[in-house]
Amino acid sequence: MSRIGKLPISIPQGVTVNVSDKNEVTVKGKLGELKQKVHPSVKISQEDGHLHFSVTDNSKQSNAYHGLYRALVHNMVVGVSEGFTTELEMVGVGYKATATGQVIEFTLGFSHYIYLELCPEIKVETTAEKGKNPMIKLTSFDKQLLGQVVAKIRSFRAPEPYKGKGIKFKDEVLRRKAGKTAAKK
Repeated sequence: MSRIGKLPISIPQGVTVNVSDKNEVTVKGKLGELKQKVHPSVKISQEDGHLHFSVTDNSKQSNAYHGLYRALVHNMVVGVSEGFTTELEMVGVGYKATATGQVIEFTLGFSHYIYLELCPEIKVETTAEKGKNPMIKLTSFDKQLLGQVVAKIRSFRAPEPYKGKGIKFKDEVLRRKAGKTAAKK
């Protein structure tokens, strides 16, 4: 049995969870609505403000699904009640990002600009203060979608280990490498 799957999910005030007979979970809250189809080997029961997950058989695959779907539904409940935020920092001379509505324009040292159009579920803010690196703040109630967008943005200029240039998470610590001059000593 999965250790994560055994944990119950408490449903906060203002969040409604509906489990259909086709094993589809719908979570509605103040920030939005999310749906997730659950594998038939995982059963969901709702009692006195908590969701409980159990498996029909004790196979290794069912135990994996047990923890997976519990984590996915938990992320949905947290997302529609509180939301998720990710902050990215752009390190490099001349790197900047400007957001106009749902489109972000990146200047990343290429000969062209990069434009990324975001889904309406994601809110974006960009800040650029003098003497500090430009920041991008992304907020959404869908954790999976937010992670995919952040991965796409990081792929434009992944942080490199020699000078530390690129797009990285706000508090990410990069492992730095010594250059060629360190090898000569």
